[in-house]
Amino acid sequence: MLMIFSGLFISEGQLKINPGEMNGEPSLAHLFGTDWLGRDMLARTLKGLTLSFGVGIVAALASSVIALLLTLFASWNKTTDRMVTWLVDLFLSVPHLVLLLLISFTFGGGFKGVIIGLSLTHWPSLTRLLRSEMLQIKTAKYVGVSQQLGKSRWWVGKHHIVPHLLPQLFIGFTLLFPHAILHEASITFLGFGLPSEQPAIGVILSESMRYLSTGKWWLAVFPGLSLLIMVGLFDLLGQSLCKWVDPFHGQKGM
Repeated sequence: MLMIFSGLFISEGQLKINPGEMNGEPSLAHLFGTDWLGRDMLARTLKGLTLSFGVGIVAALASSVIALLLTLFASWNKTTDRMVTWLVDLFLSVPHLVLLLLISFTFGGGFKGVIIGLSLTHWPSLTRLLRSEMLQIKTAKYVGVSQQLGKSRWWVGKHHIVPHLLPQLFIGFTLLFPHAILHEASITFLGFGLPSEQPAIGVILSESMRYLSTGKWWLAVFPGLSLLIMVGLFDLLGQSLCKWVDPFHGQKGM
């Protein structure tokens, strides 16, 4: 987290071109070395991680909201449930990265296209999970009692379904976050994501490919490793939360 938030305090001056230090190897002055324009790779990497973090947060949050709304819509009746199930199956039947590229390209690419693409492609798995939880809740006795007492569907959804879905929704959001970051870096690396003037990790890795054959390994190793560490930590956090919320986890190892 320190690496991520430190990128917020990196000024444009720290990312400026310095021809006198072009292609510098890692040293005490530049821990991650410098690139072909003399820019400090540590500053660029931290800035890129902060940018990826912001993209991941927004995309995961939007996907979680879409998943929750579709789950509540599916709980209305059997027809809406079949509609949501069909929509989930449709999105899951298309290769994820291909669909992400198409949506991002349709909306013009850049920051807006990436956010919309990630938001519209990362909700199906979470929706399927929330729907299964919703179906179990609807068969609970207290839900049946509320319906017999004349409570409306909106009341049942607000007081029974949503509170029970929130823990799973939060875990789903945490697990979606690293996937959104990796997919953002992937399409940016391919040239369909964030613009090249942004110090995004995908841009840094894409530019470094031209210099790896000349032995400048630090241009790709340090940014790529930093991205994997950040993604791995958040994925581990999501899995830990899942085990903590699961009441039967303690019995599985017995």
